[in-house]
Amino acid sequence: MFIDRVNVFLAAGRGGDGCISFRREKYVPYGGPNGGNGGKGGDIYFEGDPHKTTLLDLSYKPKFNAEDGDKGLPSDKFGRYGKDLIIKIPLGTLVFKNGELFADLKTAGEKVLLVKGGRGGRGNASFKTGRHTAPRIAEKGEPGETAEINLELRLIADIGFVGLPNAGKSTLLSQISAAKPKIADYPFTTLTPNLGVVDYKGKHFVAADIPGIIEGAHQGKGLGFEFLRHIRRTKVLIHLIDVSGFDGKDPYENYKIVNNELKKYSKYLAKKHVITVLNKVDLQESKQHVKKFKKHLKNRKLFEISAATGDGIEALLKETVKMLEKPIAFNPEEEIETAPIKKYIYEPEFKVAIDEYGVFVVTGAKVKTLTEMTKFGEDEALRRYQNILKKMGLEIELEKMGANPGDTVRINDFVFTFEK
Repeated sequence: MFIDRVNVFLAAGRGGDGCISFRREKYVPYGGPNGGNGGKGGDIYFEGDPHKTTLLDLSYKPKFNAEDGDKGLPSDKFGRYGKDLIIKIPLGTLVFKNGELFADLKTAGEKVLLVKGGRGGRGNASFKTGRHTAPRIAEKGEPGETAEINLELRLIADIGFVGLPNAGKSTLLSQISAAKPKIADYPFTTLTPNLGVVDYKGKHFVAADIPGIIEGAHQGKGLGFEFLRHIRRTKVLIHLIDVSGFDGKDPYENYKIVNNELKKYSKYLAKKHVITVLNKVDLQESKQHVKKFKKHLKNRKLFEISAATGDGIEALLKETVKMLEKPIAFNPEEEIETAPIKKYIYEPEFKVAIDEYGVFVVTGAKVKTLTEMTKFGEDEALRRYQNILKKMGLEIELEKMGANPGDTVRINDFVFTFEK
């Protein structure tokens, strides 16, 4: 099954908790603290894999979690780091993180870091000072980052076939490459894009065949519009026209329909090199239509072929290679969304607001991380937590906001009673 769009949720590993421990040996009466730090949580990466052609695997598992770090141990032993998670995705995949373009993986082995694992909590050995020689305090591990990821696959090909249904695109692809797309004498046999590698006199290029475009495709009708993104990266388009008069339609009108839909879909597609190909010229009824078609496009170079018999394909391939060697008028990547410029805006360490129930709600990245990593069951850890918040100015800010002793204060999911 061909899947070219998928949404996943990534959660990096949490850091391991720090350890509270003291060195206890028979002849070492003042061994001191020796609790080790917790290990860092695992990161999550995406890596471009040339052997993958669809996002099907990711659609079965929409949530990924990296491994958590291990807890710290006595004797100053640090916890083991959590293993990084590397997710393989097809080349040509656009990665959108929290709604913004984050990466475009086009090279085999190219890796990008999506979410970072949390740092390990410090053990009590890290809190030892000259004045405080026996601390009974340790941190919990920091939570790993999370992110909503949208993936959009855009096949990487040199040329793309476009045309109405039943124009013979799949037949042509099977003639010039080893690809085996479904072929039948009725429209819409191609339901998903097909790729084929063409070898013409020692020169190789990749061809992409997408489902046929119908009138109104730019409004979402048919399948061709859904898959047009897969020819955005191509350098050359081959526009196939069925000149047999299939279903009583005029070939030139069909030609105009496809061109019109391409322009409405993307202004960049109209800038690509286009080779116009009249297909099915081996049929008796095609001769009359070919003459009429040429009257409309007197100044355009046209190629007459029969994808079924192979007639005219040699000249078409020669022209295709020639077109691929020409410089293009624009960069095919221009229409791919560019990553926005990062703007770093200073924000205060915390903010205080009052909700509808009269609760003082404290938010801020630093306050949130501090709260997540504090072991509230330990008296020393709680005193340290209160001292840090006081030095940050939270107590003064709460008083300015009108907080009185006994009022409720909430930080993350933790609820406290305000006292000076």
